[in-house]
Amino acid sequence: MGIISWILMGLIAGAIAKAILKEQGGWVSSLVIGLVGGVVGGWIGNAIFDRGVVSIWSLWSWLLAIGGSVLVLWIYGLIVRKRT
Repeated sequence: MGIISWILMGLIAGAIAKAILKEQGGWVSSLVIGLVGGVVGGWIGNAIFDRGVVSIWSLWSWLLAIGGSVLVLWIYGLIVRKRT
């Protein structure tokens, strides 16, 4: 996948993760969360199922990216709430 595909997929996956967890934030934070979530989801998918994020047109890749984004956003929320 090219860098533009990663950015597009990260932005969409981050926005979906924020909608699932009902979090606030702008498009930059959605992009960062989506990109990190895609990497985390791909790593988990590769470690458990021996298949990671492979293509922007793959449903499997989208599920991993969104799942990883939800996980990253949830952990981030726990860390931020603990500080305040």
